[in-house]
Amino acid sequence: MTVPLPRNPTRSVRIGSAIIGQGHPIAVQSMTATHTQDVDATVEQVNALHDVGADIVRIAVDSKKDAEALAEIRKQTKANLSVDLQENYRLAELVAPHVDKVRYNPGHLYHHEPSRPWQDKVKYIAQVAADHDCALRVGVNCGSVDPAKKEKYDAHDSITPMIESAVEHCELLDSLGFTRYNVSLKDSDPQKVIEVNRRFAEQRPDVPLHLGVTEAGLPPDGIIKTRIAFEQLISRGIGDTIRVSLTVPNPRKIEEIAAGRQILADIAGGRVRSVVTYGLPTLNIISCPSCSRVENGAFIDLAEQVKEMTQYAKDHALTIAVMGCRVNGPGETDDADLGLWCGPNFVNLKRGSVELGQFPYDRILPRLREELDALIAARS
Repeated sequence: MTVPLPRNPTRSVRIGSAIIGQGHPIAVQSMTATHTQDVDATVEQVNALHDVGADIVRIAVDSKKDAEALAEIRKQTKANLSVDLQENYRLAELVAPHVDKVRYNPGHLYHHEPSRPWQDKVKYIAQVAADHDCALRVGVNCGSVDPAKKEKYDAHDSITPMIESAVEHCELLDSLGFTRYNVSLKDSDPQKVIEVNRRFAEQRPDVPLHLGVTEAGLPPDGIIKTRIAFEQLISRGIGDTIRVSLTVPNPRKIEEIAAGRQILADIAGGRVRSVVTYGLPTLNIISCPSCSRVENGAFIDLAEQVKEMTQYAKDHALTIAVMGCRVNGPGETDDADLGLWCGPNFVNLKRGSVELGQFPYDRILPRLREELDALIAARS
């Protein structure tokens, strides 16, 4: 039996033809994994996601050439498009005419023009969005937290800096009279996703929230991790749009939409898990979702190979992170016991935040196993 889900009293935010918040249906979205400058492949993937019910499709733009490609992509799809800005916030003016939403990361605002106050950069982004009828998403991520906030708290407290950063950006946008925004607060640990979103929603119940477990990883584990977080939050009325971030090849990106719809249907039908912890004494492999920033498609195969190779260590409480690009990889592997982030020709191996070197794709697995065995031996 399907029952109405409780919903926080958030304001509504229009994203193209979709409206989130204020009691509207929870939107399901995904992100392209093709290279943005490959217009034909990106259009094909956007339309495939749209055809299976994606309410919003996000595309990464890291350069002016990406922005030029985006203009052509816009002409060939009716999907509601969101664009993912990284370090260069000034690309907003090039992409806003072609999309329905712009997402920026507060932690990344410090990378470009570091001497300029972040407040000025947000004012610029908000004005561009207003001029071009765009919504905004303030995307706070555990691996790239505002450094000024991070320095204030104990290194083990990753949640409070995220909340403070999100609240601060909301207050600035509100003061500018720009309220057409939502917020996301993401972590690879579903328990932290639950806590950070619950605490933010207590402070700002009016702000629509996008939910996701970043680097959820390969299915089915990635779906299970995401389900745990979504069940606990959505059943409390928290969450207005969702993404299930899976490490899958391009032709399988549509599985993110199917997984999201199924989770929502199960929550509405009362079909939820009774156990809400994840990976207590076991190996935890996290891997980022395939997206257009991945510089070598071998990243997807490597994530699968790491999962298979490490089966012998499944009963050890260790975390291995496999990241697909240089944008998120270096920072978001720091908290893992062992981390890999992939470049075009080499894989960077880390033990915690310590760099261990670069290795060719065909040599990384034996080297990873050496480090894994050493960690197991040390803990034993």
